Amino acid sequence: MAAVRQTKTNFTAGELAPEMLGRADIRSYANGARRLRNVFLQPTGGLCRRPGLRHVAMLPGAARLIPFEFNTEQTYLIVLTAGLLTVYLNDTAVASVAGPWTEAMLPQIAFTQNADTLLLMHPEMQPRKVTRSSHTAWNIAAWSFSSEPYYRFGDTTLTLTPSAVSGNITLTASGAVFSPGHVGTTFRLAAKPVKITAYHSAASVDATVGGEDLDDLDATDDWDEAAFSPVRGWPVSACFHQDRLVLGGSRDLPNRLWMSRSGDLFNFDLGTGLDDQGIEFGLLSDQVNAIRAVFSGRHLQVFTSGAEWMVTGDPLTPGNIQVLRQTRIGSPIDRMILPVDVDGSTIFIARSGKAVHEFSYADVSAVYETADLAMLAGHLIKTPQAMCYDQRQRLLHVVMGDGSLATLTLFGSEQITAWTAQTTDGAFRTITEVDGTVWLTVERNSSLRLERFDEALALDAALDGTAETAKSDWSGLGHLEGLNVSILADGAPVGDKTVVDGAIELEEPAGTVQIGLPFTHEIEPLPVELLGAAGSKAGPVRLVSVIFRVLNTAALSVDLGRGVVPVPFQRFESASFDAAPASYTGDITLRGLGWRRDTLKSLWRIEGSTPLPLVLLSVTTDVRMTD
Repeated sequence: MAAVRQTKTNFTAGELAPEMLGRADIRSYANGARRLRNVFLQPTGGLCRRPGLRHVAMLPGAARLIPFEFNTEQTYLIVLTAGLLTVYLNDTAVASVAGPWTEAMLPQIAFTQNADTLLLMHPEMQPRKVTRSSHTAWNIAAWSFSSEPYYRFGDTTLTLTPSAVSGNITLTASGAVFSPGHVGTTFRLAAKPVKITAYHSAASVDATVGGEDLDDLDATDDWDEAAFSPVRGWPVSACFHQDRLVLGGSRDLPNRLWMSRSGDLFNFDLGTGLDDQGIEFGLLSDQVNAIRAVFSGRHLQVFTSGAEWMVTGDPLTPGNIQVLRQTRIGSPIDRMILPVDVDGSTIFIARSGKAVHEFSYADVSAVYETADLAMLAGHLIKTPQAMCYDQRQRLLHVVMGDGSLATLTLFGSEQITAWTAQTTDGAFRTITEVDGTVWLTVERNSSLRLERFDEALALDAALDGTAETAKSDWSGLGHLEGLNVSILADGAPVGDKTVVDGAIELEEPAGTVQIGLPFTHEIEPLPVELLGAAGSKAGPVRLVSVIFRVLNTAALSVDLGRGVVPVPFQRFESASFDAAPASYTGDITLRGLGWRRDTLKSLWRIEGSTPLPLVLLSVTTDVRMTD
């Protein structure tokens, strides 16, 4: 009978997919786990129970969350709901402004920020600028181009004939050119603008000539129209790169890029091709390349429905610009999930909805390469809906279509790529990060709520309170009406209560409380991989003992094969304790019982919903097996 001692010093491979159960030969198996739920992996390799979610507000419906950083000391959360923009500062709604978007448009809205101006885009909405005058004074206005881009749509043989060279005129087309939506749109005849003022038919409109008279009254095929309009659609995405505003794609020109003049962000005049003038081109290749996002990184990066591109030029000018396709992954087309920067690499969601890719530049080959960050945890990637990166904790959060939240701890220099999964009593719907705070919308009981991760809380949809004199009645819980909630009173769990009329009553008065919905954390290792003396798979195994090394842990429940049992910390008197409720730092040794014939079953499992801290640093197991 052989005895084996194994020490698991880290969980830096995260939760692995079931398909990895047969890959004990790889490094990730030793550092991975079978199940990691409602825990975050620390960059040092240990696991901690995730923080709770603070309830902030009830929302009228589906929402889009957007960060807005006015300066280093003033950051805001912008919440877009149907027809409304609401600004939050320190958990408080400080301003609301009406907007032209509908709930159905929210998933496709893109945004970018420059200084104190936030730009909002949707292919069916005239782009909007959001500006701030004070905490409570915000304004939404349509973009105003100082010189807008133009494009020749349709049959290039069609001609336009003006009735006069100046003033109010009638334009007559040789075929179907116009539609009612063209009213207010600018056309150009031989590069001279005329603005459509009235629609008569597909071949006739009234217009007003701009500041420069037309050349003559002859029919001409030298005409074009504004690239963006109600008829042709509006920009899909934008970013700022090398002091230019870059627009990527539109509804009717999905593969086209426009770059403004240097330092003149809303001037897209191409001029004569001087270095500081506008740039415009299409992405042409052997496949459809509808632009889904433009991103300013080491180079201008363009993410399309079928490939990823690099646009180079130092600086970018009409004469030296180069456009090179790099990889063929593609980005989602049903919603706008903006890429994020992580340590110089760009993270984006694959069009398949089954992968999260890292787009990074290789100096040796001078090209961009992609790597699937979720290759070993593909079961957690289920049609991503939204993504954000918390740089302070090095956590990438991805909201999935099934309402779960997958969290990636990414630390390239330490070779840490570890996924865990977060669940709640409800469904996560969208997410963003604002100055180190992660905000989410959560659907609970068929209603949408705005919540955020809060290190001070250990429950979800939670609120906390303090009273000068201890009391039993606690109110203000209308968002939890009729639900069974867990309670921390003066730092200790005191059981569950049902919220009635927005309030609960404690058995014993308390001076401080946390009240919210419980969630369960789970930590389960991969099956132990043991070989017999002849190199064959071992038969029945027995867990002799297991040692959990924990840090500042106040509650631990373990299943060693006979159900989950709370660990009585009072047994471990040699460890260090803090004030009540006791937190424990040290080793916890538990004895196992019985032989196990199912070698695919994990030797131990941690599970618990007690809203108290848990930090697991390492696990050492003593196992015996038959020869």
